[in-house]
Amino acid sequence: MVWTKEEIRFLKGFKDPWSIQEFLDSIDYNPNAECRSPRWVIKKRAAHCFEGALFAAAALEFLGNKPLIVDLKAFNDDDHVIAVFREEGYWGAVAKSNFTTLRYREPVYRSLRELVMSYFDFYFNLNGEKSLRSYSLPFDLSAYSSRQWSTTDEDLEYIGDKIESMHHFPVVTEKMIKKLKVASRSMLEAGLLGSKAEGLYKPE
Repeated sequence: MVWTKEEIRFLKGFKDPWSIQEFLDSIDYNPNAECRSPRWVIKKRAAHCFEGALFAAAALEFLGNKPLIVDLKAFNDDDHVIAVFREEGYWGAVAKSNFTTLRYREPVYRSLRELVMSYFDFYFNLNGEKSLRSYSLPFDLSAYSSRQWSTTDEDLEYIGDKIESMHHFPVVTEKMIKKLKVASRSMLEAGLLGSKAEGLYKPE
């Protein structure tokens, strides 16, 4: 990736995955239906979940990790994308979300599924319905290095199309879904703390 000197100085400010998360938490949520590069995120100080995951993957790559993202599919809700990393064999995640409960995960999870399931009870729509249904394996963004995905002005929806087309592993059965309880009012309020209304999915 061809970073400018200013961008390199900025990226050197990240010391670990948590510092990347702190940056994502500090910037605005982008409610627009677009997918811009990590370079744009640095300039505009805004990102939605997909842009945030791409930015986190780029920053993690700068720190020496593989740029890996995982797609989480939901029913009657927005899908979610997270950047994942491993420390001493354990999985963690960095993420941007309009919901406070769908962001960072410590690298304490023994498997990818274990990491994904840490989001389950906190992944709900505005009706409080728990909506997470499946997840993909990590996708290595190095596959698109030739397209300069970190620094391009090109819309990156092609990456979204790629992870959308990947096989997704279900996390609940139909029988389980019928028994799911809605999130409590206090949990819903906590999840929406500081959210940007125009960026929220409107469930049926």
